[in-house]
Amino acid sequence: MPDDTPIFAAPGPKQELEEGSTFTPRFDAEGLIPAIVTEAESNEVLMFAYMNAEALRLSVETAVAHFYSRSRGRLWKKGEESGNLLHIVSMRTDCDQDVVWLSVRIDGHGAACHTGRKTCFYRDVALGDRIDGAFRLSESIFERAFDPGEVYSGKDEKS
Repeated sequence: MPDDTPIFAAPGPKQELEEGSTFTPRFDAEGLIPAIVTEAESNEVLMFAYMNAEALRLSVETAVAHFYSRSRGRLWKKGEESGNLLHIVSMRTDCDQDVVWLSVRIDGHGAACHTGRKTCFYRDVALGDRIDGAFRLSESIFERAFDPGEVYSGKDEKS
C-alpha cells in the first residue's frame, strides 16, 4: 500500500509562512514551485526551473539539484547525463514560500546550460530596439564550456 503522507506540511497562516521556522512550500495548481539557481561563488544567475514535491524533497535531502521537467513530464537530476551536477550550497525560500533559490557549485564542465554555456541566461534583450517590428536579442556570452554535440551525442535529453 503506497504511503499517502504528504512530503511537506500544508502551508499555515500568513504569520507562520512569513515568520515561522517550518518549511511549508506553496506549490502552484500544477504542483510545482519555481526555482532560481545561482552560482555560489559569483552569485551569477545560472538557470530557472520548476520543482515538484519529489524534486524538492530529493534536493533538500541530497544537496544535489533535482527538478521537474514540464516538457518531459518527469523528474530529472540536473547534470545526470552531462556530469554538470549542481551541488547545493544553500537553499532559501521567499517570504510566502512560493519560490526557492538555490545557490550551487557546478561539477563537470562548469556549465549549467545544455548549450554548453555556464548560464542559461546568455542573451540580452535589446531594450527599446526593434528591427522590422520584432524585439531583438544579442548574445552576450559567447564562450562555451563544452560542445553539446559531444556531451549529448546520441542522447535524446539534455540535462
